[in-house]
Amino acid sequence: MKNIIRFLFLLIMITSCEEDLNINTNPNTPVGADKSFILTAAEGSLATIMGGYLTNVGGFLSQYHTQPPSASQYLDIDTYNMNADHANRMWNEIYAGCLNDLSYVKQVSDDENDTGSYLIATLLQSYTFQVLTDLFGSIPYSEALLGEQNISPKLDEGDVIYPALINSIDDALAKYNTNPVSSTVGTQDVIYSANMSDWVKFANTLKLKLYLRMAYTSQANPTAVNALLTANNFITSDAKFSVYSATQEEDKNNPFYDVQIDRLGDVNNIASASLLNFYTDNSDPRIDAVYRKNTSNLHRAIDQGDRGSFASLVAGAFSRPNIKPNTPVYLLTVSESNFLQAEALIRYASGVGADAKYNAGVLNSFLTYGLTAAQANTLTGTGGAYQYVPSANIETAIRQVMVQKWASLAYINNIEAFFELTRTKYPEIVTFGTQNYTIGNLIISKNSILPAGQTPKTLFYPTDEINRNKNVNQKDALTEKIWWDQK
Repeated sequence: MKNIIRFLFLLIMITSCEEDLNINTNPNTPVGADKSFILTAAEGSLATIMGGYLTNVGGFLSQYHTQPPSASQYLDIDTYNMNADHANRMWNEIYAGCLNDLSYVKQVSDDENDTGSYLIATLLQSYTFQVLTDLFGSIPYSEALLGEQNISPKLDEGDVIYPALINSIDDALAKYNTNPVSSTVGTQDVIYSANMSDWVKFANTLKLKLYLRMAYTSQANPTAVNALLTANNFITSDAKFSVYSATQEEDKNNPFYDVQIDRLGDVNNIASASLLNFYTDNSDPRIDAVYRKNTSNLHRAIDQGDRGSFASLVAGAFSRPNIKPNTPVYLLTVSESNFLQAEALIRYASGVGADAKYNAGVLNSFLTYGLTAAQANTLTGTGGAYQYVPSANIETAIRQVMVQKWASLAYINNIEAFFELTRTKYPEIVTFGTQNYTIGNLIISKNSILPAGQTPKTLFYPTDEINRNKNVNQKDALTEKIWWDQK
């Protein structure tokens, strides 16, 4: 396993240091390479982006952290002033690394009739495309990854990509169920060690997420959602990439830790009052799992973007993200699965059983953070701050689920929290001075350069892609809505 990890990190280093990758070819996937090693590299590439760039960006946009007064590295994010160069490396890494590698694994697995490995690669590719289209809207999909056959792939709209992803998952499941060949990649699959039962559960959970993302659109599909709920075969263990070194070793640590804490000196991310005060006001012990205390052994935050009020204070005066060298990168958690099920039951099954799924979501959040069931039950039990209160009003009931989902995703999957608060509008973004952090509220960053009341909904297409793909036209603003943002 040690040699696998070394190989993986070598591939990641080569890709992340390359400035001008061609997204239509992948220099890190030599013809004839063992698909098991390529799968490991693809998973590592995805984890690098999810746990690095998207943890940082998602943390600002979900108001888990903000820029400290003494630093300015990420003022462009905190002020909602991200430009077209912002996502260059992320875009290149995803297309030239992760997605190309997964296509290779799918092709070889199909040739070898390895339906298990084909399913794994399909699921990871579908997950990655979902993240990309949720972040950028229209993206290269149907014509992507064709190499020199098409160096300027067209952009497919998100409302076309989503059904295509579901069909892709269903096709891979059908292929596996018809001829259930267990994946040959073994422990080179560092997420579920090629346990096909776990991957089938991942497939169902991912499909549920895709269907619920469409809940406010004309493509909402209650029948499909209820079929998944009836089958009740969702993940029972967190899908995570967890082979990072527990000691401080360059390029072998959690990607957020490696860059933000180790290389950049832990000076750019401090707690936002939006989340820290929510934890504090509700006596939520997750606060110590999510944030490290300041140099005075206290928890302290600032309102999102409020640099001017604390200009003389350095980052150490505030709480900061509690990410360690070996903190895993999570793709899907049992907590998130239960919150998805709770939302589905509220929307499409009259709320029957939603309370149990909601409680399980909170409970498993605590367990993922290394806390205890007793601590969770104290808050969700009768009279607890997080006690579920049934409501005949669907949105009132869903709000409880989404606020807890937001509180559970901090440094677990920051970008997913951004997608969900954008889709559902929970926690609400309110005018500064009217916020109630105790119940879960966000504010517009006090540094915002956008017109009053506006916040980012997307990212600009990278300059690299604009320059090399004639089919990509830059969007007008960060405030353009993703297609499922219809509430």
